[in-house]
Amino acid sequence: MPNRLAASTSPYLLQHQDNPVEWWEWQPEAFTEAERRGVPVLLSIGYAACHWCHVMAHESFEDEQTAAYMNEAFVNIKVDREERPDVDAVYMEAVQAMTGHGGWPMTSFLTAKGEPFFCGTYWPAQRRHGMPSFLEVLTSVAQTWQTRRGEVEAAGADVVRRLSRAPGGATAEVTADLLDQAFDNLRASYDGVHGGFGGAPKFPPSMVLEFLLRHSARTGSGLELVEHTSRAMASGGIYDQLAGGFSRYSVDAKWVVPHFEKMLYDNALLLRVYTHLWRATGADSAKRVAVETADFLLRDLRTPEGGFASALDADTDDEEGLTYVWTPAQLVDALGEQDGAWAAEQFEVTAAGTFEHGSSVLQRLLEPDDPGRYERVRARLLDVRSSRPQPARDDKVVAAWNGLAIAALAEAGVLFDRPDYVRAAEVCADLLCDLHRTDGRLLRTSIDGRAGRNAGVLEDYADVAEGLLALFSATGELQRLADAQALLDVVLEHFADGHGGFYDTADDAEQLVRRPQDPTDNATPSGLAAAAGALLTCAAMTGSESYRAAATGAVTTVAPLFARQARFAGWAAAVAEAQLAGPAEVVVLDRPDLLAVARLATSPGAVVVTGGPLAQDRPSGAAYVCRRFVCDAPTQDEQRLAEQVQAAQRQR
Repeated sequence: MPNRLAASTSPYLLQHQDNPVEWWEWQPEAFTEAERRGVPVLLSIGYAACHWCHVMAHESFEDEQTAAYMNEAFVNIKVDREERPDVDAVYMEAVQAMTGHGGWPMTSFLTAKGEPFFCGTYWPAQRRHGMPSFLEVLTSVAQTWQTRRGEVEAAGADVVRRLSRAPGGATAEVTADLLDQAFDNLRASYDGVHGGFGGAPKFPPSMVLEFLLRHSARTGSGLELVEHTSRAMASGGIYDQLAGGFSRYSVDAKWVVPHFEKMLYDNALLLRVYTHLWRATGADSAKRVAVETADFLLRDLRTPEGGFASALDADTDDEEGLTYVWTPAQLVDALGEQDGAWAAEQFEVTAAGTFEHGSSVLQRLLEPDDPGRYERVRARLLDVRSSRPQPARDDKVVAAWNGLAIAALAEAGVLFDRPDYVRAAEVCADLLCDLHRTDGRLLRTSIDGRAGRNAGVLEDYADVAEGLLALFSATGELQRLADAQALLDVVLEHFADGHGGFYDTADDAEQLVRRPQDPTDNATPSGLAAAAGALLTCAAMTGSESYRAAATGAVTTVAPLFARQARFAGWAAAVAEAQLAGPAEVVVLDRPDLLAVARLATSPGAVVVTGGPLAQDRPSGAAYVCRRFVCDAPTQDEQRLAEQVQAAQRQR
């Protein structure tokens, strides 16, 4: 008998609809029920592509004995963190405060007021590695609640008091010196052997790489770190050598063995990084990875409605990596003796293996000695792989992540002369504006053409605006600019904290035990940094001083992190580089040759348009380079245009 989750629109919640656990979705009625019964709430948060979420579900939530105890002693709530990032943020902060680490599945025990008093992540079904079993944890929590309920409720209230903080704190003016300190801070933690930052597990540092690209355009330093890291990631197992696209992270420091889930946000952000790297260097390898990643988005993540699905699962038939790994014998079966042996050398497939059971994740550590043969072998292996069982796809369309995809595809489309990428970005933008927008406000998700019920959060407004602005730059369609401005006006009206920063939820959103506000990047740019970037770009396109002031104020609230923890403020630092550079504003009217030159500009955050307010009352057939709407003399010369863009950057 399906439980309450059967009516959900979340693929993750639907994975649990047949659990014997009497799950509730996140809703006031669940907390009312906990109060009525006098029991605590068990809150379980995860997402559809999460490997360890699946493990805990199979071990515990599908177990009749465990489920019976959960139903007896708790009101159980299941949350998709991708649908409710606000709920996830509040309780993840509690988990990290109590345990020193976080992750998913996340398990929190709450009072009927929603106050967390005991938190953790994954607990095994049987005691191991010093961890208690999940049933032992349940029993202990329930007994403590029954015998010391007053103390438990007081502890929950104290946790909320400690986590709550008033908005406003230290600020710092953005200067060249401060951004140079951010670069020094990053260089100190850089892995000079394998690229990236820190050790295992190693995540693609997309936002930091964007900052380094902009920093190098200003100073000449940092490009080598981007080139090294990008090359290492693209040659390792974290990159799908057959189909393109990146996995979520590498479990090792060498980018060899991935955690196999593929997320839309990673691939959208990395598509932009490799596109910008090609713009800065002209490297064929960067273009190859960018094009393959864009093709992966369109082929494997695009939904029938024209949006982009959230993720491909880490598991296939409950086994991680089953679709993707190979043994030497499997290569021979697919290709024959000669090509199979050659492919094993090219892709680093060995008898010992790099993954489980003697299998290997494909790598590309050396350039192929026979490119034609390599492409034939690659196509054949992809064809064989497509006949294997495939990972499930989370078809949920998340507004923010689709905004990131729109921006990346629009920029890749114009730089690589791929109108199909631009068209895909346009169709996706239409979906978000038509389905996700109601009465001027954004909804977080949709699936199968049906809008979800959860309100958009700050990153949704900011990233969708960013995508629309990139699309306006690519197409010149004024409605894109107007739609972006409308979203940014909502940000200023409903998300501002009164101290220069932004909350992650609107002032009229559901009230949680605290209003989340996190200025640091995680897997995606922080909502604050994304809003600052979109506001600054829109200010450059429209001349709006209110947008520019809001962008500047937001960056100053996170700028104190630049010199100390730049890894967690990469997007804000990238916006700060654009702020320092102006950014340069380039309008090109009826000169495709000059437009191509303008789009190759690496000046941080440079804005290139073919219409709109910046183009008003300017004669056509020329290019104009401006800074805060003050423009140089028009030019019709490609070399002169390139020089003017660089000069505009130096006029700070």
